Amino acid sequence: MTKIDVTVHKAEKLNGEITIPSDKSISHRSSMFAALTGGVVEVQNYSQGADCTSTLNIIKELGCDVEIIGEKHVKIDSKNAFKKDVYNLDCGNSGTSMRLFSGIVASRDIESTLFGDQSLSKRPMKRVILPLELMGAKIKHNDFKAPLVIKGQELFPIDYKSPIASAQVKSCILLAGLNTYGETKVTEPFVSRDHTERMLKYLGADIVTEGNSIKIKKSKLEPKNITVCGDISSAAFFLVAGAITPNSDIILKNVGLNPTRTGIIDVMRKMDADIEILDQKILCNEEVGDIRVKTSDLKATTIEGAIIPRLIDELPVIAVFASQAEGQTVVKDAQDLRNKESDRIKCLVNELQKIGVNIQETQDGFIIEGKNKLKGGCDVDCYHDHRLAMSLYVAGLICEKPVKINEFQWVDISFPEFLGLMESLK
Repeated sequence: MTKIDVTVHKAEKLNGEITIPSDKSISHRSSMFAALTGGVVEVQNYSQGADCTSTLNIIKELGCDVEIIGEKHVKIDSKNAFKKDVYNLDCGNSGTSMRLFSGIVASRDIESTLFGDQSLSKRPMKRVILPLELMGAKIKHNDFKAPLVIKGQELFPIDYKSPIASAQVKSCILLAGLNTYGETKVTEPFVSRDHTERMLKYLGADIVTEGNSIKIKKSKLEPKNITVCGDISSAAFFLVAGAITPNSDIILKNVGLNPTRTGIIDVMRKMDADIEILDQKILCNEEVGDIRVKTSDLKATTIEGAIIPRLIDELPVIAVFASQAEGQTVVKDAQDLRNKESDRIKCLVNELQKIGVNIQETQDGFIIEGKNKLKGGCDVDCYHDHRLAMSLYVAGLICEKPVKINEFQWVDISFPEFLGLMESLK
């Protein structure tokens, strides 16, 4: 990956309309689940991010024929999938790929080695290894980290009570249960994003959701075409930028509005952001709409408990947002931020302090004293973390002096279109 540094200058305003790129979580699942149908599935608006490309490469390795028909249009033929005995699955930087494919391959009579880059190899996999082992999976690992060598076989259904609310953990178990006789059940302390449940139901799986619990039985998925909506985690950077940059009024088109993902909107509204939802509809079992945001006078709040899983990826940019709110904003119960591409709590606090944000680290989050005048005029680091890099860019839009973000190329992991879209609004 070529090193690219980006310098952000203060913006006078942000105005216009942009279409938010494809949802990363839904794109991952669309190609993974297409590989399980045994038929042909066309996916429209597939993400161009490196992580989702890793998932496409994995299903190719698993025997799928993947044809790129046009920009963001993918045709997947899975009739020859899972026909070999041994597979090497390169997950790149994608934790989603590694955790979800673990559940898929553990329940099949194949042997797979799942590995990734230096960053992914440091990330915790115990959270999926333990429940899979309870189902009878045979997994070799390096102190619960990648590479994972999984000798697939017939598994047993379990009733698993997850200690954390994690869509990746939940999805891993459900995907193992999809190919396991009997009823597999997962219960979370809070409801995490539910794209897996929605898409499996759309494709005909025998799956039922009851509150914080989901039950699945062995099912054959139907090869149905999928259209991917825009990613609200990507939209979050523009929502915050539009609310904190002076004289701004922007519309974000085609954004996923799944209630398990709209915590960012709920928090921004609670903090008095001027946000309006337009043209809402249902697309492949997912809520979708346009969002309008304008420059706003903000007030502080406390963010904790059940809402955290609904905005865990957005918390870095919410910290930037809170820096411009009147009063003290407190984020709690977000200790899982320490297990992302970086220790997002420590790294976020370090870099925001450099540019003038009054932010303090806590064990499970951070505390921000608002209405900061951000000075900038310095270099900041993103720690190979795409979301941290984009959050720092948004902060740079309201800094008095330019901010140089080192190694900004990591944004391509999830959002290669970010810079172009941001420039189009200036």
